[in-house]
Amino acid sequence: MALPIYLSPAERVWQYAYRAICAMIFIFLVAPILIVIPLSFNAEPYFTFTQKMLSFDPAGYSMRWYDTLLTDGMRAPEKLRDAGWWSDAWNNATWVKATKNSLIVGFWATILATVLGTIAALGLSRPEMPYRRLIMAILISPMIVPIIIIATGLFFFYSDPCGIIGLHCGRLTATYTGLVLAHATLGIPFVIITVTATLSGFDQSLIRASASLGANPRVTFFKVILPLILPGIISGALFAFVTSFDEVVAVLFLAGPEQQTIPRQMWNGIREAISPAILAVATLLVIVSITLLTTVELLRRRSERLRGVTPQ
Repeated sequence: MALPIYLSPAERVWQYAYRAICAMIFIFLVAPILIVIPLSFNAEPYFTFTQKMLSFDPAGYSMRWYDTLLTDGMRAPEKLRDAGWWSDAWNNATWVKATKNSLIVGFWATILATVLGTIAALGLSRPEMPYRRLIMAILISPMIVPIIIIATGLFFFYSDPCGIIGLHCGRLTATYTGLVLAHATLGIPFVIITVTATLSGFDQSLIRASASLGANPRVTFFKVILPLILPGIISGALFAFVTSFDEVVAVLFLAGPEQQTIPRQMWNGIREAISPAILAVATLLVIVSITLLTTVELLRRRSERLRGVTPQ
């Protein structure tokens, strides 16, 4: 982008210096992420660039670690890759199981967090709501309090959730239910903040107009409010899903052997058996994250257009 012609020489120097500083900050932030991508194609079982990779020798690059994501844990990985082979991978591959667990837990945690977070945001957006600031601070505290404290508290509470009232209703640790509730707890603040920001630009006169036309509160919500705040709800849901998909500390405390997620499996890959397969997983997660962030940005712009913040 060309600089304005009215800038003085000193201002031009500052503009170029400012752009250079922004570029260096950007490189500093994204370099640790981007460096993972070429390393995931390393033909050798190392976490560093080999001489062949640096010289761009094709022999130094391989898809072996991506293949490991399918074959690790299979009963017969050497067989012909027919329908039986893919069935074996789907049912027994370690990384495939972790992916299914992450998607299952993430999906239900997102649904729960989105519903509860949206309801809370609708209540907090009403001016007659008492103690709004205090309630908001309590509801968003899971994203402020260190996760290790939350995970510890959830572990002891889920170990005997009914013990505080003298009853026994079983443990929630090492169950999908407990993991979904924990991840929903961490995702609700993101939904509340996103939906509340969307509601801040909502025209309350539309609700009064709907009521004056004879619509009851249910019809008003589904026909008037929901379509306008839907981009904010979807954005909050995506943030909640990413939070669940990326969470490892709560999984370390609450998950059992059958609830291993991708972050937990990556943790195992570093702690127990160091394998560059985690670089392949990291590359795939970077692609997924970029896709989700792009979706969030598109929804944000759509929401601004609907609210008249930006021109059509």
